[in-house]
Amino acid sequence: MTTNAELLKRHQKVLPSWLAQYYDPPISMDKGEGRHIFDVEGNKYLDFFGGILTTSLGYDIPEITEALNKQVPKTLHSSTLYLSEPMIELAELIADLSGIPDAKVFFTTSGTEANDAALLLATTHRRSNQVLALRNSYHGRSFTTIAITSHRSWSPTSVSGLSVNYVHGGYRLRSPFREFEDDAYTEACVDDLHQVFDMMTSGDVAAMIAEPIQGVGGFATPPDGFFGAMKKELDNRGVLFISDEVQTGWGRTGDHFWGYQAHGITPDILTFAKGVGNGLALGGVIASAELMDSLPGNSISTFGGNPISSAGALATIRYMIDHDTQGNSKRMGDRLVSHLQPAVEASDTVAELRGRGLMQALETVQPGTLEPNVEAAGQIMEQARAAGLLIGKGGLYGNVLRIAPPMTVTEEEVDKAAEILVACIEALD
Repeated sequence: MTTNAELLKRHQKVLPSWLAQYYDPPISMDKGEGRHIFDVEGNKYLDFFGGILTTSLGYDIPEITEALNKQVPKTLHSSTLYLSEPMIELAELIADLSGIPDAKVFFTTSGTEANDAALLLATTHRRSNQVLALRNSYHGRSFTTIAITSHRSWSPTSVSGLSVNYVHGGYRLRSPFREFEDDAYTEACVDDLHQVFDMMTSGDVAAMIAEPIQGVGGFATPPDGFFGAMKKELDNRGVLFISDEVQTGWGRTGDHFWGYQAHGITPDILTFAKGVGNGLALGGVIASAELMDSLPGNSISTFGGNPISSAGALATIRYMIDHDTQGNSKRMGDRLVSHLQPAVEASDTVAELRGRGLMQALETVQPGTLEPNVEAAGQIMEQARAAGLLIGKGGLYGNVLRIAPPMTVTEEEVDKAAEILVACIEALD
């Protein structure tokens, strides 16, 4: 039997040292059933992170497996140089769900590539290399998306062809405006946006890109209507708004199918990836036909929207709609919060529980301060794993626990996960 230790030794020999891994020692993922995963040693875990919110429905879903089995004998690949019925059908479905009028879709293989393509579209359309992003943001690992990522630990270089400025966003805990009520907080951030335009740009900004709820940033969640107020200022200046829905899309927030819908707006450009294919490599960009077709020059996508990923994504989205996984995200998210909130309120080490639906986060601090407590976050992660629960980590300082199970999660599984996490929180104090 292969062991986790053996795999780690082989991994370290042939893969980059800068590939981050969870747990000490790291664990493998061998097979999954429902919301559970087994490692190569046979250890069973309740998965409440889903490969970074990517396994959106869980493991071994019959409807998805059937769709893939039907497509595999036909064609695995064609590229966009040829007509592809699965890709066209998927684009029709996503365009209709997007909320963007007269929408067109360009498929990629990841969220990084989707955000990269969105920036290309926006900067070319606006004839400007100036971009606004939010503080505490993360949008990918490519040369372009690193330039709009506001996390020092995820930014290996400052070299970029973009001129980027960062505005205040939804990370209230460490904001100078954290004591403000919702409306005053939003107003202060819009005032900051106004000053950034007037003091830090030459005026002709191409776009602002934002995650409705920041993912790697630790599920930082702004007040409802926050981006609606921001977009008024953008619209006044002709600046495009890009909604990065790589983590907030497909109903995970419970209240809405897309994160942007909490803010009373429609974005000019929307990007997606992760949960759309329940683990298959697929991402994309959505924009109006006028905007999408404005890109000059020829282009293709070799693997984006390939027949296998498209067939799997069609089955995934239809399953979401038929089984109301958005509604389940709302109900199970509320149930999880009801279990965790009392323990958080009683804790001196967990500063807050935040998020929406099945995107929940715990931020750990040194007791009595806002000083990040990385050790406490690591302790919760390791103790949860030892008890059979997998969660994620993130945040600017690596002190935020991210909880995001597949959207099919059951009451029993939520209760079990909450029991483990409450015990972990109480052990800190």
